[in-house]
Amino acid sequence: MEQNDYYQILGLDKDASQKQIKEAYRKLAFKYHPDRNKEHPETAEKMKRVNEAYAVLSDTEKRGEYDMLRQQFGSSAYSQFRTNYSEQDIFSGSDINQIFEEMARAFGFRHYDEIFRQFYGQGYRTFEFKKPGFTVSGFVFSRGLGRGKHNQMQFPLQGPFGKLYQYAFKKIAGVELPENGADINDIIHLDPLKAQQGGPYAYFLRKKSKKLVVKIPPGVREEQRIRLAGMGEDGKGGGKPGDLYLKVYIKKPLLRKIKDFISHLRK
Repeated sequence: MEQNDYYQILGLDKDASQKQIKEAYRKLAFKYHPDRNKEHPETAEKMKRVNEAYAVLSDTEKRGEYDMLRQQFGSSAYSQFRTNYSEQDIFSGSDINQIFEEMARAFGFRHYDEIFRQFYGQGYRTFEFKKPGFTVSGFVFSRGLGRGKHNQMQFPLQGPFGKLYQYAFKKIAGVELPENGADINDIIHLDPLKAQQGGPYAYFLRKKSKKLVVKIPPGVREEQRIRLAGMGEDGKGGGKPGDLYLKVYIKKPLLRKIKDFISHLRK
């Protein structure tokens, strides 16, 4: 798989603020916009890479996950990230469509739905529901799940807006769409040797009464999170399960505990 670095694609360093990320994306989205590059269709691939980089780095949770992978895997972080995140996952929650609409109004470009359909093909869909005093619109990515199965649709927004989309589809269209399961957060305590060497670790997921074997990466750090894709709460209506995040705590040797206790008493 081709190696990419989301920060390099946007021309930013790893400490860039959210404001800098959005500003960089706006400039590149305007530069590579297909309506400005009709004689250079190859820029469409650059635009797709810019879209993906912004969708990841503008999301605090996805950016944190990517940053952790960059520390662990360096130039291979992109491959590791895309192993766990599909296109649907990446664009979920993104405001890219709003930015494209701003450019459409300002410069007379095509609307985002035309551009995205050109970029992403039949897997991309838009929707809009209107009732007096109530309008819901947005975009979703859908993908075939195999013969005899329905398409899974990923909402572009999470939280209350995602719930609003779910409600609109159910009440207005009479269709109940799949809902992804919630993530689960827990902690694991590792002895220093296991944290240094890594390897398999037996873990019991209480919420699901399930025994798991977690692969600990060598050199794992205190409070680093390990993600187990698909091991969170089950989805509803065919939605995919959430993820399990394990925060690492490294056990202190007994002598160190005694010294810390004595030091605390002297304060």
